[in-house]
Amino acid sequence: MNIKLPPEQLKWLEAEVAAGRFASVDEALTLAVADLMAIYNDDLAWAKPYVDEALASVERGDVISGEEFFNWLDGRLKKLRTP
Repeated sequence: MNIKLPPEQLKWLEAEVAAGRFASVDEALTLAVADLMAIYNDDLAWAKPYVDEALASVERGDVISGEEFFNWLDGRLKKLRTP
């Protein structure tokens, strides 16, 4: 099978192989297709416990507004950026 890639994608793949991230372009493409298959075949059943936990938190009233969250996040980021 022959696959034609846009030149910039082929150049990137070849650079990744040269950097040692993949053994070959074929290996990189095999991993990329495997990842796509996993994404498209995922029924998200693994997420159900997380959704159930979130819904239970909402029912208990254990929530904050989006504005409160972003204020908290901004404060946290400022702390992390301060030497």
